Amino acid sequence: MTGGKGQVVFAIYSALTSGLSPFLFLHLQWRRFRGLEHPVRWRERFGHPSCPRPPGPLVWFHAVSLGEGMAAIPIIKHCVQKQPNVTILMTTTTVSAFEVIKDKLPNGVIYQFAPIDVPASVDAFLVYWNPIAVFLMESELWPNLVLSASKKGIAVALLNARVSTKSFKLWSGPVGLPLISLMLSKISLIAPLSTLQGIHFQLLQASPSVVHFAGDLKYAIGEVDVSEMEVKKVRDLQLLLSHRQIWMASSLHMGEEQVMIWVHKALLQMYPDMVSIIVPRHPQDGQHMALVIRNAGLNVVMRSHGQKILPSTNFYIVDTLGELRSLYSLSPIAVIGGSFIPGLAGHNISEAAASGCAVLTGPHVGHFSHMVLGMQRVNPMSVQQVPGKEKLLEALKVLIADAEALEMHRVAAREAFLALSSGVVENIWKLINAHVFKQAFRDSQGFDSRNKL
Repeated sequence: MTGGKGQVVFAIYSALTSGLSPFLFLHLQWRRFRGLEHPVRWRERFGHPSCPRPPGPLVWFHAVSLGEGMAAIPIIKHCVQKQPNVTILMTTTTVSAFEVIKDKLPNGVIYQFAPIDVPASVDAFLVYWNPIAVFLMESELWPNLVLSASKKGIAVALLNARVSTKSFKLWSGPVGLPLISLMLSKISLIAPLSTLQGIHFQLLQASPSVVHFAGDLKYAIGEVDVSEMEVKKVRDLQLLLSHRQIWMASSLHMGEEQVMIWVHKALLQMYPDMVSIIVPRHPQDGQHMALVIRNAGLNVVMRSHGQKILPSTNFYIVDTLGELRSLYSLSPIAVIGGSFIPGLAGHNISEAAASGCAVLTGPHVGHFSHMVLGMQRVNPMSVQQVPGKEKLLEALKVLIADAEALEMHRVAAREAFLALSSGVVENIWKLINAHVFKQAFRDSQGFDSRNKL
């Protein structure tokens, strides 16, 4: 019954997206005009390739943006090592992801922009690249993509799978449930990023036989190399800040800079040489944040402008891409944004923990709550979750004034990260091998069945 309803809903969705294709084209051109699409490679979004497909089997990894794409890199590297005769295609949707990830992928991995979920674009993409398997990261469940791939006999897997609270309510409704149930029935493997997420997928009628928890791939981002250029840039910055008291607030959303300004002003009374480093979640927000800081009567310099830190500098805004991991080595304290304003859902805390920072976060952490709770279970001192700016100030005062307490929190964060990151990539690979590759290779032409997986 649900399958029949799902087919009806999918037929309607497919017809609507097909009919809206001209408007989606115009919308994408508007995004390109605003710098949100690649100025040259935007045609890839409609399934038009920009490079030749090599012969032989090919697997496709897809992530929407930078965080999800970075989480895919460790498993891509593992695939390169274990299956050197397989071509790997990586796609993302955003330009920001492209600018960073293109330099971090192993040699030989093809990088394209993902097609929009319109039948013609998806079909053109799948026919040209002809993957034997598709690995979707986190919540990238698009009906035309999933069902078209399945129809063509392409294995589909969902890695680090999650569904937000809002999406879960939408998918659980009378229209959404038949469609999501149909999509999930076509997926060979669902590897959720937490056991709770695994339950959510089963409530959405995913078969228990395809849901297997193996850990959160975002813990494996620590395996992604930091370039020598990034290290050099940070080393130069570290020299400038070596005699200053510093702390960092990363992945800040618009409005959260107000919290950090309030905290900074309070700390400034005790530490006149204090420098607060702000890393906006979206670099384009840096200009606005700088204006807000100046209006608060504080001095600010911006990294994108090449401005130097002066003795009078209060805030240093890092409004650039791809430097966050190396920046964590600058500061002993990292406050993770996206968590201090209702409606936000937190961000990855494992990168800061991997760098040995004392980690703090606000109350609104969304699906990252599993990461906060998981690290706290390993060591209660690994992450401090504060309910607001007053408690954030109290926690920072302790960490800055008490070197022993700071060191204990830093060690706890690092130890929790190591405990939770151990074996994640290997666990995911075993699931991929058992549930996706063996079947995909067996069904594909030209695969040497004697090849040891």
